[in-house]
Amino acid sequence: MSDTALGHDQVLEQAALWSASGHRVALATVIETWGSAPRPVGSQLAIRDDSTFVGSVSGGCIEGDVVTRALDTLTSGKPEVLEYGVSDAKAWEVGLACGGRIRVFIEPVTA
Repeated sequence: MSDTALGHDQVLEQAALWSASGHRVALATVIETWGSAPRPVGSQLAIRDDSTFVGSVSGGCIEGDVVTRALDTLTSGKPEVLEYGVSDAKAWEVGLACGGRIRVFIEPVTA
């Protein structure tokens, strides 16, 4: 499930519903951008423990990597800050070739 058209509140509502139904959930939020970033600060992606996700932090460029890292965060229980940019080899690997840079904060959702 992926729906980039969901608004901020809808992403948070879905995360809360998943959590209330017993799933472990992580929330990824764009916390900083530079240059031609694909999504603005505050954009969010909710990731469920079975890899289902809603929202967007990059319009699709790096979502796969963010989902993978969010699942790691669910296992460790520790928040993480990720940075992607055009000068970073990892950014090209995961598809952020737009010329911008973004920082994404991933945290487990707790009751």
